[in-house]
Amino acid sequence: MSKVCEVCGKHPVAGRSISHSHRVSNRMFRPNIQKVTIRDAKGHVRRANVCTSCMKAGKVERA
Repeated sequence: MSKVCEVCGKHPVAGRSISHSHRVSNRMFRPNIQKVTIRDAKGHVRRANVCTSCMKAGKVERA
């Protein structure tokens, strides 16, 4: 499944985890992507990969 939101374009970002003893390891910040049924701008019903923050903000019209 795609890791990119089709509404806002949010995608995974690399970063670093730093422990209490300041040991550093690489990590990924991944968006919470869900496959939902939406109604697009043309009025067609289709499935799309959308992040949960877009769903909560009401940026997509659920079908």
